[in-house]
Amino acid sequence: QLPTGLYKKVLVILHDSVLPYMNEPTLMMDFLTVAYGIGGAISLLALNGLFILIHQHNLEYPDFYKKLYSLLDPSIYHVKYRARFFHLTDLFLSSSHLPAYLVAAFIKRLSRLALTAPPEALLMVIPFICNLFRRHPACRVLVHRPGGPADMSEDPYVMEEEEPSESRALESSLWEIQSLQNHYHPDVAKAAAVLNQSLSEMEDDISGLLELSVYELFDKEVKKKAVDVPLEFEQVRGLFGKKNDIFAEHFSLD
Repeated sequence: QLPTGLYKKVLVILHDSVLPYMNEPTLMMDFLTVAYGIGGAISLLALNGLFILIHQHNLEYPDFYKKLYSLLDPSIYHVKYRARFFHLTDLFLSSSHLPAYLVAAFIKRLSRLALTAPPEALLMVIPFICNLFRRHPACRVLVHRPGGPADMSEDPYVMEEEEPSESRALESSLWEIQSLQNHYHPDVAKAAAVLNQSLSEMEDDISGLLELSVYELFDKEVKKKAVDVPLEFEQVRGLFGKKNDIFAEHFSLD
């Protein structure tokens, strides 16, 4: 039983400051699997150590993807460990041997949560979803299914289902991304519109978008050069701009 603060401090450094220097890193299996099952930020931080044990030391974790799927909640777009989480999720979903229903469930859940995500998170997760479509072409039925649900209540996808295979994601359509095409932020609307076209074979590099902040977005908007747009072809005369108006004889716009 460790205090939550100490748990987080240990997990943040475990993958690069502890495991590489242990003679038997597999001794940390129980500690990491228990931490992964706690939930919240602790589970996110345990992913780094688990990835090393799975990738380099043949750790078999039953229901690993089910647990990873359960970590997808509205907070993932706001936590300070967001970049680390999506970097590792990208690695875990990179295998072409994953079943289509599993990847479709991740795509659908990420898209549903994106409806309430801030713009800086959306500019990262939309290319992330596009990369999943490039790796797993069988999931493109979500984009190309005609006649999607008229409203959310008709969507066959079950958001509350914890088991990805039972979520019915492959029967649904990606109306959430279509909704984001009308987003108030023009960059988000432009990114979401990419799915209206055929995707290129080359994956998008999301490494520079993982830590995108709202301050960087604001700074980018401020530094944009303003373009002078003509508002009237004919120069305005008088107070109300009408020709031969009595107000034009007494008032002028300087």
